[in-house]
Amino acid sequence: MPCEAFFLPAQHGQRLCIFHGAPGQALLGLVLFVHPFAEEMNKSRRMAALQSRALAAAGYAVLQIDLHGCGDSSGDFGDARWATWVDDVVHACHWLRGRANAQGVSIESAPLWIWGLRGGCLLALAAAAQLDETCNFLFWQPPASGKVLLQQFLRLKLAADMRNGQAQGVMGALREQLAQGQSVEIAGYTLSAELAMGLQNQALAPPPGNAAPRRVEWFEVSAQEPPRLSALPSAMLEAWEQAAGHLQRHAVPGPAFWQSGEMVDAPELLAATTAALSVLAP
Repeated sequence: MPCEAFFLPAQHGQRLCIFHGAPGQALLGLVLFVHPFAEEMNKSRRMAALQSRALAAAGYAVLQIDLHGCGDSSGDFGDARWATWVDDVVHACHWLRGRANAQGVSIESAPLWIWGLRGGCLLALAAAAQLDETCNFLFWQPPASGKVLLQQFLRLKLAADMRNGQAQGVMGALREQLAQGQSVEIAGYTLSAELAMGLQNQALAPPPGNAAPRRVEWFEVSAQEPPRLSALPSAMLEAWEQAAGHLQRHAVPGPAFWQSGEMVDAPELLAATTAALSVLAP
């Protein structure tokens, strides 16, 4: 089935979506892709499209969405707010479930997966706490926290000013501007204080109560041989092991495609992800 591009009406305008249907077979599940932050979204476009097609061919209905202020959706990046992004993810999940319901597909036969890359993992967690159904998580390279991700983004400004000989006090000045509610300009992006604070306050922790996931497939790419998973605080891993009905962490060989200077693929990640969801299909 060819992919279907459309604009989904939403708060502050509309969102560009691409839907990949499962061709001619029983639907195994619903998958929503939540893209990463800022330029990482553009660098990962190809990998997201390749994986979406592979999952659709394996029997999953997959939806890709450009969040508010990103890609071809309404607004500019400077208009984006963390709460609006969370609402976008929730809205897209409801759209996916509504489409499945219209086809007579039940929650039990087609569970919902939220697939996040980098910052998209944190958005997935925040959105899951607001859903009226339990979802599964597919994580690609989840950051330890939003604070870490924000720090990495702010360092882009530091690197640029170092090249211009103006790096002294840059980080402190950026944080002071954000603390005062002012937007900052970094690598061609206007970052609002609301978005920065929302990101900074998000932890890589399982959602509480009934929103705890049934299954978590956690993937990291590694240039080491053999591939290795990143070290995380033991308390964080224990929380995930206790919350999830099934938790599996995978290390696969491949490049950091979301930050590469050139467009690169990670075929081992694509194959491993498709295999993991195929094995776990109901």
